[in-house]
Amino acid sequence: MASNDPLLQPYQLKHLTLKNRIMTTSHEPAYPENGMPKDRYRAYHVERAKAGVAMTMTAGSAAVSKDSPPVFNNILVYKDEVVGWMKKLTDECHNHGCAVMIQLTHLGRRTHWNKGDWLPALTSSHQREPAHRAFPKKMEDWDIKRIIGDYADAAERMAEAGLDGIELQCYGHLMDQMLSPFTNELDGPYGGSLENRARFALEVLAAIRARVGDKLLIGMRYTADEVAPGGITEEEGIAIGHMFKASGHVDFLNVIRGQIHTDPAMTDVIPVQGMKSAPHLDFAGRIKAEVGMPTFHAARIPDVATARHAIASGKLDMIGMTRAHMADPQVVKKIIEGREDDIRPCVGATYCLDRIYQAGDALCMHNAATGRELTMPHDIVPAAEKKKVVVVGAGPAGLEAARIAAERGHAVTVFEAAAQPGGQVRLTAQSARRKEMIGIIDWRMAQCAARDVEFRFDTWAEADDVTSLNPDVVIIATGGLPHTDVLEGGNDLVVSSWDLISGDVKPGSNVLVYDDAGDHAGLQAAEIAAKAGAKVEIMTPDRSFAPDVMAMNLVPYMRSMQDKDVTFTVTYRLTSVAKDGNQLKAVIGSDYMPLAKEKHYDQIVVNHGTLPLDELYFDLKPQSVNLGEVDYDAMLAGKPQVVNGGPKDGFRLFRIGDAVSARNTHAAIYDALRLVKDI
Repeated sequence: MASNDPLLQPYQLKHLTLKNRIMTTSHEPAYPENGMPKDRYRAYHVERAKAGVAMTMTAGSAAVSKDSPPVFNNILVYKDEVVGWMKKLTDECHNHGCAVMIQLTHLGRRTHWNKGDWLPALTSSHQREPAHRAFPKKMEDWDIKRIIGDYADAAERMAEAGLDGIELQCYGHLMDQMLSPFTNELDGPYGGSLENRARFALEVLAAIRARVGDKLLIGMRYTADEVAPGGITEEEGIAIGHMFKASGHVDFLNVIRGQIHTDPAMTDVIPVQGMKSAPHLDFAGRIKAEVGMPTFHAARIPDVATARHAIASGKLDMIGMTRAHMADPQVVKKIIEGREDDIRPCVGATYCLDRIYQAGDALCMHNAATGRELTMPHDIVPAAEKKKVVVVGAGPAGLEAARIAAERGHAVTVFEAAAQPGGQVRLTAQSARRKEMIGIIDWRMAQCAARDVEFRFDTWAEADDVTSLNPDVVIIATGGLPHTDVLEGGNDLVVSSWDLISGDVKPGSNVLVYDDAGDHAGLQAAEIAAKAGAKVEIMTPDRSFAPDVMAMNLVPYMRSMQDKDVTFTVTYRLTSVAKDGNQLKAVIGSDYMPLAKEKHYDQIVVNHGTLPLDELYFDLKPQSVNLGEVDYDAMLAGKPQVVNGGPKDGFRLFRIGDAVSARNTHAAIYDALRLVKDI
């Protein structure tokens, strides 16, 4: 029976029939190898194709020219060898009824010269992009001619690979740099008036269409409003849309609002948790209504209800749910099967994008199989032999272990000392801006409940409690506790970041947050103190503060604290603390030179990660078959653990997450997945 769900209706885009209204928009997960979309890259897109997404848009973006250095580990479509790899990806996605497009670009100034072939970045001015810091060459006439030809060559390669279409990146990259009054300082036919600034984009379109004819669909993902005085306005954005339509070469628009030249600007275009969902949806709907072209859009559309509204209201023709599909590639499949409640939620952590902007690969905070499709399953296979599994700890590691063990068909019992599940994630979610993180826990609790996992809360498990259940496998996921005993003296005078976040300790009025971990907890504690009216100093011995928070997640912290009495001090080390009347005297040193200066505060917060809560593990270790040993070679090869050496009639014992060492939520969940999937 045909569905009446707006999201599941087919859409006819020129000669291409899209089977539903959900797509993943172009993004660069940084999985290419030497610029080629090889097996890992292909497996990532195929996983979403086979689960029902109508179209997967690859690359974010693919570089058409050698002087567009691959700062995001971009696909290099200026190389002929890309054709075979893209054809293989396209053919496999087509086998699942999924259309494939690719986004083509020249990065312009949004890159750096010390990548790729070390050619200078270039754009329509000498202005440096703040985010990437390269001082660009100002384009010459021969550059313009050459790059237009590069676009046409790249499009021809994609046609040869059998793709359904291409999208041209016209926001933040060279095409948009030419369009924007902020960055176009050219004279003559490519500078000045809007018509001149749009000339480059229109000539690229004409060159591509002349080369490939109607074989490929062509779209423009473009900035229709820069939301900044002196930039592209809404009215100009509408006019640009009409120019694209009038060219006769554009088949769809993909609407962007804002700029991406700084971390704050990027975060307003692609919001993180704690920010408004779908902030530009109404604007995209206006562009569709004013220009009258097929219109796509994506910007924090994390849930099915919002996506359904976007289509049902006629604001969009296709909705992009890109980060949502990183969290759960089976979004469409679960909608079709009436299992929307089973969709693993995107919690807006933006671990995926922040890793890319630190030259890493995209990973989902709480789906460790994303990007690891060649080695990690999204679907858990039932075990041949059913076992009794005991998990101690109901944080993200323990709950992921319990979920997977239950999906394998094992009988699972979970001990948790607290009254509620969540561990450090529940602590993190105490901050209103990060409350969505609790979705990591809530989803796993629902999955465990559906599989009859037994929970024993308010239970501090001892060795006898565990062994009395006669388990086959015991997994210790007890996490850790704050490590504040790190100073030469005065450790008893400090409090932990957890103390402030939990509310167990109230902020002082003059607070030092000594952050030697560089993660969210330090900045969360500082934010709480600043909002309470305290004078706050955040100090780190590192050369930059909070490196593990990363770029886009740093933005809301700065917006929360920069208008308050907060200072940041780098490259200084807190060595000791002593009482001095009703104040605390901090002795501050440096790793760079002999130094001992003193400052006074009324509260000192130390953020230095956690120490494993591992007593139970060591109590149980002598009774275990494997004496707690993990065969790393077997684990990495996806094989069961068979290490022996302990009592023959014992249980297998493992520990995961922060019960091993202080890391992060993703690491804890990955520990659980790659170990328990083979138990």
